[in-house]
Amino acid sequence: MTQNDLYLQWLSEEQAAYIHGWDFSHIQDRYEECQSLPWDYGQAVHDLLRPTHRILDMDTGGGEFLLSLGHPHSLTAATEGYPPNIALCRKVLLPLGIDFRGADGGGPLPFPDESFDLVLNRHGDYLPSEILRVLKPGGIFLTQQVGAENDRDLVELLLNPAPPLPFPEQYLDIARKKLEFLGLRILKAQESFQPIRFRDTGALVWFARIIAWEFPGFSVETCREQLLRAQALLERDGVIQGTAHRYFLVAEKVG
Repeated sequence: MTQNDLYLQWLSEEQAAYIHGWDFSHIQDRYEECQSLPWDYGQAVHDLLRPTHRILDMDTGGGEFLLSLGHPHSLTAATEGYPPNIALCRKVLLPLGIDFRGADGGGPLPFPDESFDLVLNRHGDYLPSEILRVLKPGGIFLTQQVGAENDRDLVELLLNPAPPLPFPEQYLDIARKKLEFLGLRILKAQESFQPIRFRDTGALVWFARIIAWEFPGFSVETCREQLLRAQALLERDGVIQGTAHRYFLVAEKVG
């Protein structure tokens, strides 16, 4: 394949970079990440969830994971702040009787004090003080977060110079201390650095356009030379590899 063929392919991937919910099926068989995390987020939720619990899923995306739980809809609430996903959730979740609210997890939550037995948050922003407020006494907060150093080697590959870390406080120790400061009791705390691998450069183009906060200013046109370097790595190693940074916390509101 010539460089011009590659360039046209990358432009096509760039134009296709749009998702509803949190759907990475476009590159499903062309990349992999976090295949061996030392925890299982889904299993942890199932282990904690009880049929009578009132639950909140923050930054629910399109509600995909939330619906997979099969929890009674009348006891289920969700928030989402990304406008295309808000529209999707209103279409999918509200008719089911799920209490969906359009809200950014980094701000106040639109629910009364002590509303929930279980608050879930996978890769979404949150305010520790709001988590404390909306949890019932004895309630549990469970979160898996993307760490500060996520995809950093890929960012440095594609962007020159690399921008500052978008979320420099996203480390387990910092997050844990913030929850403990408010009086929450930490039940589990783990952090992991895992490989993320792309089997073609076009998949990396699509990914970088979707994860725009990590790759600000990236485009095929402005980063063509860097993409050629990525292609050379692919041809040498069979994959383009980076590092995914994750951490996991389970905390209880004592009382």
